[in-house]
Amino acid sequence: MTTPRNVLFLMTDQHRVDTLGCYGNPVVRTPALDDLAAQGARFDRFYTPTAICTPARASLFTGLHPFRHGLLVNPERNGGARDEVADDQPVLPTPLLAAGYNLGHVGKWHIGRERGPEFYSMDGEHLPGALNPFHHPSYEHWLKENGHPPFEVREPVFGKAPNDSGRGHLIAGRLRQPAEATVEAFLTERTLELLERYAADFRDSGKPFMLSCHFYGPHLPYLIPDEYYDMYDPEQVPLPESMAETFAGKPDVQRRYAEYWSADHFDADAWRKLIAVYWGYVTMIDDQVGRMLGALREHGLWDDTSVIFTADHGEFTGAHRLNDKGPAMYEDIYRIPGIVRVPGTEPGIVDEFTTLIDLNPTILELAGLPPQEPCDGESVLPLVAGEPVDWRTEVVAEFHGHHFPYSQRMLRDHRHKLVFNPESVHELYDLESDPHELHNVYTAPAYAAVRRDLTVRLYRELLRRGDPAYTWMSYMADIGEGRAPDVDGVADQVT
Repeated sequence: MTTPRNVLFLMTDQHRVDTLGCYGNPVVRTPALDDLAAQGARFDRFYTPTAICTPARASLFTGLHPFRHGLLVNPERNGGARDEVADDQPVLPTPLLAAGYNLGHVGKWHIGRERGPEFYSMDGEHLPGALNPFHHPSYEHWLKENGHPPFEVREPVFGKAPNDSGRGHLIAGRLRQPAEATVEAFLTERTLELLERYAADFRDSGKPFMLSCHFYGPHLPYLIPDEYYDMYDPEQVPLPESMAETFAGKPDVQRRYAEYWSADHFDADAWRKLIAVYWGYVTMIDDQVGRMLGALREHGLWDDTSVIFTADHGEFTGAHRLNDKGPAMYEDIYRIPGIVRVPGTEPGIVDEFTTLIDLNPTILELAGLPPQEPCDGESVLPLVAGEPVDWRTEVVAEFHGHHFPYSQRMLRDHRHKLVFNPESVHELYDLESDPHELHNVYTAPAYAAVRRDLTVRLYRELLRRGDPAYTWMSYMADIGEGRAPDVDGVADQVT
């Protein structure tokens, strides 16, 4: 185990990897995160366990796969799954508090419906909900206290509801506020207040801290000040290659989801502007991240604090003619940014498959603590340190629904991706020849051996995990020999 370290944990929501300079975007200005990546480890194959807020965040919090912790959907759309983490499940604050850590959380929580950070004895306030809390009393009080104008949106951009049923979802709009009055600035101020207190404790008594700031953005709707709304010229914005999507040979739910989000309501120029606004939102958050990283240095904590940056999942933003996230396991929403900067380690790029769940035991190892039991992740610190390690060669993800129940499982290795859709056609993509996942080759004869291999591997991994999805695969997928025994345990007694 390492010597206990301070940890600053930064998280965004619905954040595309390709919006960051350190991940190859030549236009978007993200100097704070780019500098962090240049001094740390940038993970190139970092994935969410499920592309939806609450289940992903609960997996980070517990170290468990979504099917195991049971928070399968967002509370706002819950159709019968758990609303809160069960009392007998491991949660990250417990060992950290027992080890004497100052523990603070600022910003989006969205793990439980009622239980916030205070319930787990963390410093911080429960800001409920999925979107920026523009009308929360704490934010509105902060605005008045600092003489900032109230929240107000002009020039809102709406989609069109399907079936000609009226106005669709709000996608973007201009805030009648300066950058210093935004929710992002408010969250940063709250984080800096806790950081100042924790820095004093660390200097005076050596008491370590784990401090998290979770931004609600760049999740849509993109409601940002003019300065950022117009920061990027839409002419500089390339449209996603996967806007050429036809949905041919794919689950029909994807086409219906495109209708739900009215992605085709916007023409090419409108999409370029919306993407440019999304980029502006990313830069606005990066500017706030820069303030926090600057404060670490000002408090003399830079050499004593590990910094982790990630997101809960990605966003479509027009890719595959889709928006938001949903019942499609494309890279756009499953591959996420992952940056881990640990003082004393050399910077580098990590190519191994890692997930949000791995950050749970990583944080504990940074605190000099073992992983909790049970734990479905592995600490990434050996990868950060560049140590030789026997690591996984694939990643498996799950999805249980968002606006409606919908079950999916995915296996992705270095070249191929298999998506198992129990109610529909399955998907297989050759990411080497088809990086934008436009051509489903599941039924192509040339890929029969690949399809069979990935299907068997997915089945065996689900069986190993105890994910009940394996029971459907055992009868309804081409897995050959080696099926698991009947789930009710009586099949062998029947003569």
